[in-house]
Amino acid sequence: MGLYESGENYLETILILEKRNGVVRSIDIATELDYSKASISRAMGILKKANYITMEKNGDIVLTKKGREKANQIYERHQIITDYLIRALGVDRDIATEDACKIEHVISEDSFQKIKDWVEKNS
Repeated sequence: MGLYESGENYLETILILEKRNGVVRSIDIATELDYSKASISRAMGILKKANYITMEKNGDIVLTKKGREKANQIYERHQIITDYLIRALGVDRDIATEDACKIEHVISEDSFQKIKDWVEKNS
């Protein structure tokens, strides 16, 4: 099953919340993204069925190995593209962050690798 942009955003959000809070629950995701609890519940069901997350009996949401790999990939893309837009092009941080969130889902691997190489070379 392929993962759509919204699913990638959920995985990235789970990763970020996990880093920030240690544990993640549906309400944390709903609050972070300003989505309804019903939307989060549906999305978590889809991610669970696709083996990206598990849901513990106490309500904790845990990334599986597959989910963690995908979340880390999306998070890295977001960070590197944001950095590139700011440093190479002079884009305002808020705009760069917002644009990177859109670009990270559609950019080719080749283009991303070139941006990553530029950022690493110019660090």
